[in-house]
Parts: sequence; structure tokens; C-alpha cells
Amino acid sequence: MEKKGWIALVGAGPGDPGLITWKGLKRLRECQALVYDSLVCQRLLEEAPRNCRKIYVGKRAGRHSMKQEEINQILIELSAQGLNTVRLKGGDPFVFGRGGEEAIALASACVPYEVIPGVTAATGAPMAVGIPVTHRSVSRSVHLITGHTMEGKEGLPEQLPILAELSGTLVFYMGLNNLSAIVDALLKNGKRPDTPAALIESGTLPWQRWVRGRLDTIEAEAEKENIASPALIVIGPAASMDLRCGTTYPLLGAAVGVTGTDSFTGKLRETLENLGAYTERPLSMEIVSMRREEAMKKAYKELPSFHWIVFTSSNGVEEFFKGLLEDRKDFRKLSHVKFAVIGEGTAQKLESFGFFYDYMPSSYCAEDLGKGLAAEVKEGEKVLIPRSAAGSPELTRSLKEAGVDFLDVALYQAKERKEIRSVNLEHLNYLVFASGSGVQGFFKDSGLTVPKRTKLVCIGRITAKALEEWGYKADLTASDYTVTGIADVLALDWEKEKSNLKI
Repeated sequence: MEKKGWIALVGAGPGDPGLITWKGLKRLRECQALVYDSLVCQRLLEEAPRNCRKIYVGKRAGRHSMKQEEINQILIELSAQGLNTVRLKGGDPFVFGRGGEEAIALASACVPYEVIPGVTAATGAPMAVGIPVTHRSVSRSVHLITGHTMEGKEGLPEQLPILAELSGTLVFYMGLNNLSAIVDALLKNGKRPDTPAALIESGTLPWQRWVRGRLDTIEAEAEKENIASPALIVIGPAASMDLRCGTTYPLLGAAVGVTGTDSFTGKLRETLENLGAYTERPLSMEIVSMRREEAMKKAYKELPSFHWIVFTSSNGVEEFFKGLLEDRKDFRKLSHVKFAVIGEGTAQKLESFGFFYDYMPSSYCAEDLGKGLAAEVKEGEKVLIPRSAAGSPELTRSLKEAGVDFLDVALYQAKERKEIRSVNLEHLNYLVFASGSGVQGFFKDSGLTVPKRTKLVCIGRITAKALEEWGYKADLTASDYTVTGIADVLALDWEKEKSNLKI
């Protein structure tokens, strides 16, 4: 008898990917199949193994892409195929997430499963705007209610008359379309018109919006601000409170799209998220190795003739040493060589292989690397430049003008990785480009377009020039061509931007 795969019903939390539990994240990182909803953010999908099977079964009020029975069957079939599967659901699986129905279906089919709870929107979204759903002497109870049901008049919850008499906090899920009917029913059944109320759209995410008011004015406030789903309705004395965190981060509330290879985007996203930003990856670049092609194989054979090796990226360093080891050449073959690197990140990668650089320009750009290196290379010395096939011509131009003998050889190329993407670029405040190949990958290969409100950010002027070739002008360009340089220019601009926004 074939072994069945396990199913983990995992709560992803209310939106912010950082609110998933450690256990939920662990299951996500080890799954072989992923079944996910529309309210699950892209950042969490990226945590799943790249080769895992991803199945979208998004459901929103009025726009169900798949019936619940079909989702249940998919989970059963994945288990029968022996695949360990994560069913990733927004919020908590058992709080209006229909996780109970899935659990019953799995149990009936004798499928091994577990349920991993998540932060539900009823606590997460109000928290994000400073509303405590319970507070001593203000609200001693909290009641979670679906804003629409399959039964009952107009789909309204039948217990509204009872709810009107409660003194605690009422939290309505999926009730925006029924807001007027909910308000009317509560008022008719004795709820005071001046009862505090709030609506929270996309709670915990950078683009969250909210309005506060009274029960008798909240409809007008929502219409004025054009609040849209997914939104939560909070009614009760606690809705008037504002306990937002006093801690400030330079990029808190900023949504940043990052393009590039894994090594670069990993460092940049970690840096930006530590500064409070929310990041997404609308375009992922993968490294396609060219180290086994004839040009690079010849360069490896001729290593003794080179006096300098120049690295323009950490990817180049890694690819170069992989090829060296594949040819069964140990590092003694490089004992006579000096190394030049374009910046700190490349220097750190080189150091991880046991070598220190001999030259690095003060300004981390290809032109300055070329000019500075030309002054370092002695007459009769030969330079090897193993780098990206789309490397900047500024480097070789400077060396050529100085009469330096060099070999510029393609070691790898960066191409768009074809992956499932559910990024809504309309939410992005910034879109960062770290290379000319990233610019080309975005505008030529991805089919994506830049929203008018999104500012374009380039790591340096060479990348900005590549952007201009596609008819766009960089709004921001880092003066220091590093991850830190990008973070600095974003933080400076966001300080100006957030004064105009409700952050």
C-alpha cells in the first residue's frame, strides 16, 4: 500500500507575511505541494521550495474560482500521490476559513493532516491601526461574526438583534457589502448611534486603509474614502482607541518591489525589511551558467597567463570557483593572481573562498573599476574578466583606452525565472532595479508594466541609463552603488512621501 502524503492546514495570518507562525513557516518550507488562497501574499509563496507544485484556489466574496468541494478533492488527491501538502489560508483556518470542512473531508478519506493556527484578521487588522479588541473597563468581550451567510434575509447573520445588546467589541468579517444592512439592524435593535465604529481595509499590509466614526456615520466615512474589500468592520467602545506602536522605522509603511538574482535580492530584502519595509519580488532573475562553454573553458586552461582576475558581482565569484573545482584545479593555480572587485558584496563573496582583493574602487561602479584598475595594472600584465554576458561596456572601455591587455569572457547570464507570480504592482511605492539585465528582463520578458504612482529606483547611473533605453527615467538613483546605498536613498525619499500619506 502506497504511503499517503500529509496535509497541513496552515493559517497565513491577516496579510503581513511576518505574522505566520514559526511552525507554519517550517511546514511551508518543506512541502512538496502548496494549495493557496487569494489573500495569501506573494512573500509567503516564495518560502515554499522552488520545485514544489503550486495550486491557486483563490476565493473572495462574489468571485469564487473553485468550489469548496473541489478544493477538498484536490487535497485528497495530492495526499494519494504521496505529496506532503500545505493548504495555506489567510488568517486562521478555523475562523471563517472553512478549514473545518477541509478537515472533515480529509478525516473521512483517512488522510493524515494537522491544523496550524494563524493570527486571525479579527485581532491582527485592528491591532495594526491601534484598536485593541479587548481592553480593561472598555471592552471585556469580543465577538466574531461573518458579515454574510448562506441563509437568512439578504444573507445577514440571524443573531443581529442579540448582538446589538452586547457591550463588547463586534468584529464582522466579509461584511462590507452588507454594511448598510448591518448598521440599520444594530440601530433598530437598540445599539446607540454614537457607538464607535471602524472599517479596516487590507489590515497589516503597507497599503492598509481605515476609517473611524460612529455607528450612524461609518457608512458615510466608508463611502467618502472608498473603502473596498477585503475589509473588516469593528463596532464597540474599543474602536475609538488608538494604541499604534510608537516605534518608528525609516521605511515603515513602504512597499518595495525588488528585481534581481537571489544573492542580491536576498540581501536587499533583508536590509529593507529590517528598516520596516514590506517587499515583494515581481521579477526573479536566475543565473544561467556559461562556465562550461568553450570561451570559459579556454580561460581556465590559460589561467597561468593572467596576472589579474576582475569580479563585478558575487555571482561571478561563485560561478568562477565552481568551474575551477569542476576542472579539478585547486586554488594553488591562483597563487600568482591579484584580484580586483567592484564592491563590498563581491569582496565578501571572494573572501568566503579564501582570497582577499587587491583592488576595489571607492565608488562601486564599472567605470570607476576600469579606470582605477588601469592605473594598477603594470605593463605586460594580462587581465581576465569573467562576468555576466550583459556586463557594462564601461569597464572594458576604460581598460582599452589605457592599453591594458584583457580578456572579457561571458561566465553567466541572468534571465527571468518563470514562476507563478501574484504581485499587484499597484500597491508598490517603489520598484528597484539592480542591473541592466534586470531592466531588460522586466520590460522585455515579464509582460509587466509600471503603475504611474510607483517610483523607479536604480542602483547606479549605468542601470538608470538602461532604464532610459526603455523610455523610463529613474526617480531615484543610489549614489553609493550598494544595498546600503539603495536603502539610504529609499529612506530619505520615504520620509518626504509618508507625510502625504496616512501611515
